[in-house]
Amino acid sequence: MVYDFYFTRLMYESGDWDVDIRMPSNVLNSLVEYTTLRVDPAERVIALSDPKMLQAPFCYLAGHKLVQFTPAERKNFERYVKGGGFVFVDDCNHDIDGLFAKSFEAELAKMFGPKALVKIPNTHRLYSSFFKFDGPPNTTVELNGWGDDLVHEYLRAIEVNGRIGVLYSNKDYGCEWDYDFRNKRWLAVDNTRFAVNIIQYALGA
Repeated sequence: MVYDFYFTRLMYESGDWDVDIRMPSNVLNSLVEYTTLRVDPAERVIALSDPKMLQAPFCYLAGHKLVQFTPAERKNFERYVKGGGFVFVDDCNHDIDGLFAKSFEAELAKMFGPKALVKIPNTHRLYSSFFKFDGPPNTTVELNGWGDDLVHEYLRAIEVNGRIGVLYSNKDYGCEWDYDFRNKRWLAVDNTRFAVNIIQYALGA
C-alpha cells in the first residue's frame, strides 16, 4: 500500500532517543480520525546517520540527555532540512537551560548558524493548518512545575525558503501525548489535535 504519511523517529547515538513510546501511535490514530490521509499505522525508527531518513515526509527527535551528533548524523540532519524536510524536535525536560536544550541548540548553531533558530509568531500558518489555535497549546508539565517551571508561550523554528524545516519545542508535547489513544475519550478536548496541525503543515498545508 502507498501511504501519504508515516511517522519517523530519529535514532541518534548520544542521549536517549527512545522516549514517549506511546505517543506515535496516539498521533497516528488522530490522523486517521481527523484526516483523509492514508497513514502507515506503525512507527518507523531510522538512524539519523542512515541516508534512508532523507526520504521521510516528517521526522521526530526527542530526549532528555546530551545531544552530540556524529559527523554522519550532522550531515544528514542538515541535508534533510535544507532539502525541504521537516523535523519536529521536542525537549522532554521542559527546561530551556537543561542538558538536552543546551546541547541540541549548540548542534543547530553548528549546522545553521547561531541566529537561525528564532521564535515564530503565534499568527504563523502552523497554528491554522488544520485546527485553529491562538498559539502553541499549553501542556500539563508546564502547569505543574516540572522542568523550568515556565509556561512557554511560543515555539521556535529554523526556516528554509520561507517554510519551517526544524520546529523546536521546550513544552514536552511528547510526554503530553504519551498515552493509549483509547483513553482520549476521557478528555474534554483531544490534546493531540495540535499534532495534526504540525503534520499537516509538514506535508505542505
